[in-house]
Amino acid sequence: MSGRPGTEACPVMEVLDHVAGKWSIGILVAAGRGPVRFTELERVVTGISRRVLTLNLRRLERDGLLDRTVYPTVPPRVEYSLTPLADELHVTLSGLVDWAERHGTAVAAARAAHDASATGRRG
Repeated sequence: MSGRPGTEACPVMEVLDHVAGKWSIGILVAAGRGPVRFTELERVVTGISRRVLTLNLRRLERDGLLDRTVYPTVPPRVEYSLTPLADELHVTLSGLVDWAERHGTAVAAARAAHDASATGRRG
């Protein structure tokens, strides 16, 4: 531990930023269902561009969360799968995704009600 307050939080925030990023959750949840190919990830992670998917895959591989396996076929077949480190994370992320699916409507309704009452307070 260093004597400076807040220095311990920096690595935690960096890791959280990587695993909770806009695209990372979808990629990790999809890869947790078994080895997945690039084109499958493109279909499952709605709205992501090829370039952004590539950058996120490289970053998650660098972080030790994805394994990239290249098979010597023509054309080469590449699959992505979770590392043992990411297996534990997958449980948490899947729970988060399930929660969001179950409560997304309630959150949207609460947001709309809040915005309506905030508009009434301004006038």
